[in-house]
Amino acid sequence: MSTALRIPAPRDQWFVVQVFSGQEKKVYDSIIKRLQTEEMGDLVYQVLIPTERVQEIKQGKKSETTRKFFPGYIIVNMHLLTEEGGLIDRTWYFIKDTPGVLGYAGTKDRPTPMRPREVESLLAQIQDREDTVKPKISFQVGEKVKVADGPFQNQTGFVEEIDPERGKLRVSVTIFGRETPVELEYWQVDREE
Repeated sequence: MSTALRIPAPRDQWFVVQVFSGQEKKVYDSIIKRLQTEEMGDLVYQVLIPTERVQEIKQGKKSETTRKFFPGYIIVNMHLLTEEGGLIDRTWYFIKDTPGVLGYAGTKDRPTPMRPREVESLLAQIQDREDTVKPKISFQVGEKVKVADGPFQNQTGFVEEIDPERGKLRVSVTIFGRETPVELEYWQVDREE
């Protein structure tokens, strides 16, 4: 059995590139702009910043933002390795010399391509996170919370159950002197300070 790494076909080579945290978009923009001016479209196929949409409530107003789920990294689909495992210098330096790039995931001088199942999983995760909006904060059973929206607004209660798939909580609030469980969406609830 061979322990040698099988080199993916040129268009199936995906690499994780480490960048300065907070500069992912700047690096992405630079690569995209340089792709055209330096005519690298035949070697660099796709650049991704994996993000997700998150919702939160601030001062009673619901807002939606985008957040990176791999801060400090971008994913690049590019032809970087030859069939024999050698580096294609033109691609290597194109990415490496981009301002804000720290290096490739792998060893110091040998980037490691992502495995096909890792690529499939990542792309599916990116698609899933683009299609759904996640709450910005997560809760724990027993945690004291304040209802920020809906008919029970300003009531405090305790988290009894969490359904992360649906983004819902069951919170026990006091209504007319009795503990009553109510189902709320994550964004309808704030942590009690």
